[in-house]
Amino acid sequence: MDKKKELMRQSIIRDMSEGVMTIGFDGIITFLNPAALAILGREENDLLGKRFGSCFFDDERNDGFTQAILDAVYDRARAHEDIVTYFTGTETKHLRMITAFLMDRGETVGVIVVLSDMTELHELRDAVKAMERIRALNSQLELRNKLLSETFGRFLSDEIVQQLLETPDGLSLGGKKHTLTILMSDLRGFTAMSERMDAVDLISMLNHYLGEMTDVILGRGGTIIEFIGDGILAIFGAPVPSETHAADAVAAAVEMEAHMEAVNAWNAERGYPMLEMGIGLNTGEVIVGNIGSLKRTKYGVVGSHVNLCGRIESYTVGGQVLVAPLTRKLCQAELEIAQEMTVYPKGVNGELVLSQVTGIGAPYNVTAKMQTVKPQALEQPIPVRFHKLEGKHGGARSYYGGIVAVAHDGVVLDTETELVVYDNIQLEAGGKLFAKVTEKTENGFLIHFTSIPAGYEAWLKNQRK
Repeated sequence: MDKKKELMRQSIIRDMSEGVMTIGFDGIITFLNPAALAILGREENDLLGKRFGSCFFDDERNDGFTQAILDAVYDRARAHEDIVTYFTGTETKHLRMITAFLMDRGETVGVIVVLSDMTELHELRDAVKAMERIRALNSQLELRNKLLSETFGRFLSDEIVQQLLETPDGLSLGGKKHTLTILMSDLRGFTAMSERMDAVDLISMLNHYLGEMTDVILGRGGTIIEFIGDGILAIFGAPVPSETHAADAVAAAVEMEAHMEAVNAWNAERGYPMLEMGIGLNTGEVIVGNIGSLKRTKYGVVGSHVNLCGRIESYTVGGQVLVAPLTRKLCQAELEIAQEMTVYPKGVNGELVLSQVTGIGAPYNVTAKMQTVKPQALEQPIPVRFHKLEGKHGGARSYYGGIVAVAHDGVVLDTETELVVYDNIQLEAGGKLFAKVTEKTENGFLIHFTSIPAGYEAWLKNQRK
């Protein structure tokens, strides 16, 4: 935001009849407009730059007011709205409080609180006076909605923000059935990576990655439901219906994979590790709407097709986009299919044929090729012990085999153990090395790494001596 626009916004906030107060996550009060000072009955010197707790915690009569602020700080999954009592020292007021996140250059740095003195409305019994007060409050509605829209818009799509602000029941619980396309993405080996990286570097890397993926998803008309650690859950076709939701979702997924090259270039400049992402897509009827309780609500999506999308994503290795049959069928654009694979996911009767999409034609024209390197044969096999995984947990039984060829992202494993394509296994190779069986070859099974321990390279070098 340029300086002129910032000054204009500050001028608007100063002139609002509603109070505006901002508090950093360190507890310091960083801004109050004149209306906020008047509503709270305090002087600017008593509050600005001071810790919120030291200014308001002493008077038990303001417990409701302070608790509402604490809820906003510690429950950052949503905005908060409440009516609380507040004692100024001479009178008790009824305040309407709306809280949301305070953003600075894309980062959440604190909480913004919008205060309205509702005391007169609370006490008035005369309908005429009440309507006059309501009309006065409505004159500030456009400014307030703009302020909240800018805040909400940092973490929700414009469509959801508009629905919340303009629809009378936009915040009420409930949902509707929609046929739409679901996208789930996940980084490979992120849990192990997080154990090795400095926390500040890890968050910096993750925030950059999520920011880049968010731009792609929103640019293709998607709505991000939530970030689940390093994973992303997004939908296409709601809240704004779209006849091209399947193709839009596929284009977004392919573009996300194509964008990983730039993400990893950014990582390399800072000494961060390379990231690999798998994406699953599924289309079907789900329930979309405001889910939760009266105290905690989020815009979400539920249904068996959401669960199936998660299972499809679990079959991917880094760089893959796997698409369900209906998603592929509904795409009105030409798709570039690298391969098809038959799987038998839990909760599905019979087989499911997934398509690995590497490109989509007009009007999208996006391509993302997997960077694969053919494993190089070894002169002597490297003995290795491994376990089969059920979910994320390995069984107690050990199996044995030999690594007969290696690449940077996988190996060829020769074993008499019965393995099936898409089996997840854990090898003892310089630590716990997680991998997925992707192909059966003449020399054994092609294994693609999904999480590499820090000691793998040293272990491999020592084994090859």
